[in-house]
Amino acid sequence: QVQLVESGGGLVQPGGSLRLSCTASGIIFALGAVGWFRQAPGKQRELVAYITSGGSTNYADSVKGRSTISRDNAKNTVYLQMNSLKPEDTAVYYCKYWRWGVDYWGQGTQVTVSS
Repeated sequence: QVQLVESGGGLVQPGGSLRLSCTASGIIFALGAVGWFRQAPGKQRELVAYITSGGSTNYADSVKGRSTISRDNAKNTVYLQMNSLKPEDTAVYYCKYWRWGVDYWGQGTQVTVSS
């Protein structure tokens, strides 16, 4: 059974940092692409960043320069380091794995940026 579990969310002040983790079981992250998405209340889910099986990365303009996606193959885990957080980064963050037309989602972790 495939399972993706996110962690690392929480409440942080503007300008702060968080590192989100997504750990998978039942699949091997390194064989496919893994992305972080977010969904704020009343808004559509949007792509934040992704990393391909070859290690290439891509970021949404809204987080470029403030975020880094990385993968630890030994731990089968993908991370999203977010710095200089802004209130508009508040959302539920989801990780997604996809390969050959098949995809899997995690359950999400809440990130709230507020003073």
